[in-house]
Amino acid sequence: MSCKWNGHGLPFFPGYTFRDVTKSAFHRPQTLDYRNGYALPRRPIVGIGQDPLLSEQLTQQDINELHFEPPDFTRGPFDQITYKDFIPAHVALDKKVLRFYAYFTEDILYCPEEQCRVRSVLIYYFLEDDSMCIIEPEVENSGIPQGKRLKRQRLPKNEHGEHYEWKDLNLGMDLDVYGVKYRITQCDAFTKEFMESEGVVLNEPEQMPEDLYIKRRKIIAPQHVTPSSFDKMCQFLSMDRKVLRFFALWDFSDCLFGDTLDVIIHYYLVDDTIEIREVHEHNSGRDNFPILMHRQRVPKKLKSETFPSCVLEVAAVDVAEYYSPKDFRLGQTIELLSRHFLLFDCDVFTKEYYQTNYPDIEIKPIEVQRKDNVLQENREIPPYNGFGSLEDSLQNCLSLNPDPPKVNLLKIFENDGKVLRYIARLESPNPEDEGRRFILSYFLSNDMISIFEKPTRNSGIMSGKFLEKTRVPKPGSTVENPEFYSPADFAIGTTVEVFSHRFVLTDADLYVLKYLESISSQIPSQTLDSLRKKLGVEKTSCQPASFQ
Repeated sequence: MSCKWNGHGLPFFPGYTFRDVTKSAFHRPQTLDYRNGYALPRRPIVGIGQDPLLSEQLTQQDINELHFEPPDFTRGPFDQITYKDFIPAHVALDKKVLRFYAYFTEDILYCPEEQCRVRSVLIYYFLEDDSMCIIEPEVENSGIPQGKRLKRQRLPKNEHGEHYEWKDLNLGMDLDVYGVKYRITQCDAFTKEFMESEGVVLNEPEQMPEDLYIKRRKIIAPQHVTPSSFDKMCQFLSMDRKVLRFFALWDFSDCLFGDTLDVIIHYYLVDDTIEIREVHEHNSGRDNFPILMHRQRVPKKLKSETFPSCVLEVAAVDVAEYYSPKDFRLGQTIELLSRHFLLFDCDVFTKEYYQTNYPDIEIKPIEVQRKDNVLQENREIPPYNGFGSLEDSLQNCLSLNPDPPKVNLLKIFENDGKVLRYIARLESPNPEDEGRRFILSYFLSNDMISIFEKPTRNSGIMSGKFLEKTRVPKPGSTVENPEFYSPADFAIGTTVEVFSHRFVLTDADLYVLKYLESISSQIPSQTLDSLRKKLGVEKTSCQPASFQ
C-alpha cells in the first residue's frame, strides 16, 4: 500500500481524504518477472503511481494516530447495546402452511336428477411467500376431472392489483377467485393456533352441505329380491372359462322305448349355469344333436310349493335357491328338470376344484351297471361274408361312412419292393394235378401272398395267375381273430394251406435265406436249417446281409 497523505486530524475514512490533482501516474507496479522462461513473483518496491510504500513512509507515531475511537452516536455506552439475530422470512416461515376446508357449488343444466353439485376443496396458504393453491380431493369413479384446480400462485384480491394475505382469510366467508366463490367452512389445528396467535378472531366453523344427488343415491330403492353380497364382476373375472364336468348316467328304461344313456353335465362357474350333453356312439341311430338341455340356471327349490305347473318359464322372483357346486356329489342321483342323473365320475379339474373349495365333499368315482336294451357295448359283429378284405368289411360295421383301414406306413416304406419267392407243388388226390409247379411270392410290405403257376408242356392246364395278392389266414384260425402266414412259417417241405388248396414248398431263392438270417432272432432255427440244406449253404459261410 502506498499513500502520500496528510489527514490534518481527520480519520482515514472515505470522504475524509483529499485527492492530489497534480498526480498523473496511477498504474500498479509490476509484480511478475521471468527467469529462464519461468514466471516468478517479485516484491514491489514502490506503490501505485510510483508512490513510496506506506509501510516505509509512515512512522510509528503516524500509525498510532490511525487508531481512534468512533464517535458515540447513541444515548448509552456502545458495549451495552445488544442486537437480535436477523432471520429472513423464507427461513422463519419455511414449510408453514395454513389449510382451510371449503366448497363451491356447480350448476347442472338440463338434468332432471340434480340442479347443482357440491364439490369440496382444500385451500393451502404458504406463509413464506403469501402464495396459495386450491386442490379438489379425488373421488373414485366420480367421472369428474379432479385434483389440482389452481396451482401455487398469489391470488388477486381486487382490481387494484392487491393480493390475498393470511389476514384476509377467516371461517364462514366467501373467497372469490377467478369468478368462483369458495365458501370456507373449517381449518386445521395449526391454522387455528397461528391465526389466534396473530390476533385474528376466527368465526365459528360451518358444516359442509350434503350433495342432494349423492344423498339420493345412498337411499336403497325397494327391491323384491334380496341383493346378493357376491360381486358378479369378481365372479366373471375369476371364474371365466372354468367349467366343472361330471359324467352321469340317465336311466329311463322304465318308460316306453326307454334306454340308458351316458351324459356329460357341464357346470359353468362364471354364471352358475348348467348344460347337459348326450354321449353318442357310432351307428347308435340317434340324432346328431347331442344337446339334451341348453345352458341355463336350474332352480333347486321354489318359494311356493303349489307353483302352477302350466307356467312355461319360472321367473327369478319365484326361485328360492338355485343349484350350486355343493349339490353335485359323486355316487348320488341329482334331479334336473324332473330327470334323474346318477353322477359316477368327473374330470381332473373338477376334482382339484372340490379339494380346494369343498374339502368336506368326497370325490370318488363309482362303478355303474348299464341296462342297454337296444345296443350292447360289446355288440356282436356280423360274420365275414367273403367280399373284400377283412379290414374293409370291419370298417363297414363300425361306421356308415367307412374310413380306409389303418396301415403301417413305416413298414411299407422300409420293405417296398422286397419279395420272398418259393417254389411249391400242389398236393392233390387227383392224378391230373401231378407235376404242376407254382411260384409262391410273399410281399414283405403288406404281408400278402400271390401264387403263379408255371407253364407245363402238354399238360392241358392253363398256366398263369393262380391267386391274386391277398392275406392268407392259417387253417384253424377264426374269422373274427384270424392268424395270417408269416416268413417264419415257410420252411422247405412245409405244407401251406391256401383257401382249401395244399401246397408243399420245395425250393426258395438265395435272397430268402439271406433276408431270414438278417432277422434270425424272429425266425425259428428249423426254418433256417431247411433253407441252408436245400440251397447247399453252410451256416458259417452265409453272413447276414443288409437289404436296401
